[in-house]
Amino acid sequence: MAKQKKAYFCRECGFEAPKWLGRCPACGEWNTFAEEIIVKASSASLAVATNAPQSTPQRVSEVKPSTHQRLDMHNAEVNRVLGGGLVPGSLVLLGGEPGIGKSTLSLQLALTAHGLRTLYVSGEESAEQIGMRAERLGIGNEECYIYSETLLENILHQIEQQRPDVVVIDSIQTIFTNTIDSSAGSVSQIRECAASLLKYAKTTGTSIFIIGHITKDGTIAGPKILEHIVDVVLQFEGDGNNVYRILRGIKNRFGATFEIGVFEMLDNGLRAVENPSEILLSHYEEPLSGIAVGASVDGVRPYLIEVQALVTNAAYGTPQRNATGYDSRRMSMLLAVLEKRVGMKMYQKDVFLNFAGGFRVADTGLDLSIVAAVISSYYDRAVLDGICCAGEVGLSGEVRPAPRSEQRISEAARLGFKKIIVSGFLRKNIKAPKGIEVVYINNIGELPPALFTN
Repeated sequence: MAKQKKAYFCRECGFEAPKWLGRCPACGEWNTFAEEIIVKASSASLAVATNAPQSTPQRVSEVKPSTHQRLDMHNAEVNRVLGGGLVPGSLVLLGGEPGIGKSTLSLQLALTAHGLRTLYVSGEESAEQIGMRAERLGIGNEECYIYSETLLENILHQIEQQRPDVVVIDSIQTIFTNTIDSSAGSVSQIRECAASLLKYAKTTGTSIFIIGHITKDGTIAGPKILEHIVDVVLQFEGDGNNVYRILRGIKNRFGATFEIGVFEMLDNGLRAVENPSEILLSHYEEPLSGIAVGASVDGVRPYLIEVQALVTNAAYGTPQRNATGYDSRRMSMLLAVLEKRVGMKMYQKDVFLNFAGGFRVADTGLDLSIVAAVISSYYDRAVLDGICCAGEVGLSGEVRPAPRSEQRISEAARLGFKKIIVSGFLRKNIKAPKGIEVVYINNIGELPPALFTN
């Protein structure tokens, strides 16, 4: 009979300790240790594991690459983030905030994967609730099966019986196994269930999606080893008050992690947005001050986004600096550069910054468009129609080239912009496409004439 022993696990990183500790020595978090009962393997089971057949080392030249083709999920944005499709036998972890649309996205993938046999396992909802959601989505698929269960052994048995191509587990925090005497969602349960699913995926070639909850800090709940076990980690981001969602790759053993997928949340589910620039640009009947268009790149995907700035007289002694979807410290740096290099009295002004669509942007190539929006609002003059910006601003006021400037210029030309303002260092390296004028500036002092004069 297997012996039981108690141990203490950190809920943040999974660190194991023989006694309770106030602070985790691995991750440094406080009051995260919880007592769990773990099962110690008996000597008989160890002997069986020792006698199991073992693989032998091979030369790199002798290892033949896999000939399996990626599975088409019939969703262009998901295929893009996965690197061209789903790899057979892979374990994919999808994380996101509550209510962001993780279950809706995973159910849509299971329903739209025509030609693939899919099994949707839910530990949070009943089969009737999932059926109501599928009816609302309006997608029919006779090869999609619904199964409501939380015991891992039963789930693996049904997978073995149904032999699906793709399995969705919603969510890993609700699944538990009888081999460990602890509650569902504990560190040891999550680790053991994920390891069992990974083993089954690799031995049978079944692709498995597992949905994971996140903590208040935005990280995936459970031990950090969960992210090390899986092959792909996807983060579903967005604001519950806005309709747009971003699917971002955090880890991908079979491709790059610089791709993003953009979705729009509608009444009948998530709609893939193939051209983000069209939804991130607003159209006004007359020009407005404080608005500039920036050419941004997320990974290898270029898009244009509208930057909105409001500069007004400070009502109190200390001016306010509020930025939505952007690093407020970098905005303060850009304002200090404007005050030092251009002579604008920003210490007397409140500044508010916002991006269209509720997007969160960390691209330094949008520095020039942010400065342009602030200058436009400061002087209450509208930027000329058909102008966008792409460049990084340094502390001395110099304008540096933005990464992937050629892609930014091509995207602006494709959307019909007449002029784009970039760094003067690109003068010899950029070949402008037809239909757009490239204006080169070396410092932000040259920016106002380029914005307000033809």
